[in-house]
Amino acid sequence: MRIRGALIAFVVLAAASCGGLRKGDFKEPVVTFRNVRVEGIGLDGGTLDIVLSVFNPNGYRLDASRMTYKLFVDTLALGSGAMDKHFSVPSRDSAEVELPLHLSWNGVNVAGRRLLHDGAVPYRVTGDLTVGSGVGDFTIRYDRAGHFNSLTGASR
Repeated sequence: MRIRGALIAFVVLAAASCGGLRKGDFKEPVVTFRNVRVEGIGLDGGTLDIVLSVFNPNGYRLDASRMTYKLFVDTLALGSGAMDKHFSVPSRDSAEVELPLHLSWNGVNVAGRRLLHDGAVPYRVTGDLTVGSGVGDFTIRYDRAGHFNSLTGASR
C-alpha cells in the first residue's frame, strides 16, 4: 500500500511540475546565416557547406529532428535540401549546423560575379526547423537575408 501511495504522489508531483510548462511559453528558436565554406569545385559545379546558427531562447534543451533549407543569391535559387540528422540546442545557447549544398556552374557564376563586382553577395536562406521540447513538437519557418562578404562573413 505504501508503494502505491508513493507512486501516486510521484505522478501527481510530476504532473504538477510539468503543468507550469505550456505551449504558450515556448519561444521560437532564431536561425541565422553564419558562413559558407567551399568544399570543392568540379566539372558540374561546386559543393558548399552552409553554416547556420540556431539559438534557443528557452530555459530547456531543444532537440531538432529535421531542417530544410533553400539558398538564394539575389532572386536566383542556388539550391535546397533537407537534413534529418538529429542535433540538440542547449538552453539559452546556440548550436551551429552545417548543411551541404551543391551548386550548378550557373549559381557559382552568379555568386562569383557579384562578389567580384560588389565585394559582397546578397543572400537569402529560407526553410523549416522541426524541434521537440517538453511541451511538444514545433515546426518553425525561418527566412533570413543579408550580405555575405568573403572577408568578413555574413552580415545582416
